[in-house]
Amino acid sequence: MNVETVREYCLQKKAATEGFPFDEYSLVMKVMGKMFALIDLEENNKIALKCNPEYAIELRERHEAIEGASHFNKKYWNQITFNSDVNDELLKRLIDHSYEEVLLKFTKKMRAEYDALP
Repeated sequence: MNVETVREYCLQKKAATEGFPFDEYSLVMKVMGKMFALIDLEENNKIALKCNPEYAIELRERHEAIEGASHFNKKYWNQITFNSDVNDELLKRLIDHSYEEVLLKFTKKMRAEYDALP
């Protein structure tokens, strides 16, 4: 996958938005104000995704392209290098997993607002 394909996939998610809150190279994907992905536009080959802590360790042990994300809590965030030993299908599943991890942390009020969206 490339950056544009990953960006488009993320934006297909319900209530997903994009922005540059940190700098002009770090494209952040959010769902209702909560970050689920950060795409590195400077190198055009990495994405940081939220992950269940146990699953994060398992993924890092299995895949050379997955490591603890720089500048993030490595317990919860992985960094994945594109076009490596992580195929497109797995990358999409990891984006989905990150999005779901964020939804799990929503308050009841936020979840109700999210569920009410088209």
